[in-house]
Amino acid sequence: MIRHSGYLRLRYFVYDTLQNEEHDSVIGKMVDYFLIFLIVTNVLAVIAESVDRWYFPNQIYFEAFEVFSIVIFSIEYLLRLWSIVDSERFYDEEQKETLNNWQKRWRWVKSPGAIIDLIAIAPAFINYFVSVDLRFLRILRLFRLLKLTRYFSAMRILLVVLSKEKESFKAVVFILIIMIVTASSGIYLVENKAQPEVFESIPKAMWWAVVTLTTVGYGDVIPVTTAGKILGAVITILGVGLAALPAGILASGLASELELRREELEQKFREKLLDEGIDLASSTHTIDKIRRQVGLSKEQADEIVIAILREEQLAERMRQLDEKSYCPHCGKHL
Repeated sequence: MIRHSGYLRLRYFVYDTLQNEEHDSVIGKMVDYFLIFLIVTNVLAVIAESVDRWYFPNQIYFEAFEVFSIVIFSIEYLLRLWSIVDSERFYDEEQKETLNNWQKRWRWVKSPGAIIDLIAIAPAFINYFVSVDLRFLRILRLFRLLKLTRYFSAMRILLVVLSKEKESFKAVVFILIIMIVTASSGIYLVENKAQPEVFESIPKAMWWAVVTLTTVGYGDVIPVTTAGKILGAVITILGVGLAALPAGILASGLASELELRREELEQKFREKLLDEGIDLASSTHTIDKIRRQVGLSKEQADEIVIAILREEQLAERMRQLDEKSYCPHCGKHL
């Protein structure tokens, strides 16, 4: 029983250190900083390896660093897989019962964060099973940069917005595909005879449609007929509006998500202040500690404190007025 208890404590400690965002400890911060440093240096190493005069004289060092990185990332992945069972997020809401440990682990394996972690270590093991071009493996190793999304809230918010707005992005992609097919078919019809080598087929014309709709316009393929130029002008104008759609969806989603998170933090901060019965006028240190725990800025916290003080003053004034409206002797309403 003691050994089993120690096993559970160790697993929970690993979970707190690696995955529990609400747990704040010196060890957890040191591990996070070390992993961030390792990820960044891995990306820099991949970039440096593409320079032959740097890579070949120092090949042994690059390979040793890669082995070291793979060992660390593999251990990290296995520890996350092992300790995720202590997360409270893995519940089956439909059946209202807790999943078993392996069901929790499998659910985590399918999560975006776990997929990113797997992609980060996969290239190192691919070459053991299939022969792959070294340059291809180097490019795959750059996916380790995605691991940074776990350590920066702004990148996590972006992923949340992309997940929430995925249906809108699907609609934009569908419209874009329709526009590309329509534009390439139209330019093929009007330009094929004038430029048979450039607009030989609809698939070849799709390159022109893509660069025109995205308003890039490299100029390597251009219409020369009057009908082609008119069609090109119309498609370019439509492309300006179409290119703005994803940016608008993303900007709107980010604004909504940030506002929602701000309201949640403010509500949590307000509840903590009221539940702990703090003297808002004098307990500056305690308020600042709660503010940092919740994740609010000093300005946001000050606004909430001022609002609560005003609410308390208003409530006190209303209570005094309510008391004055009754006779102190007979208790009747005046």
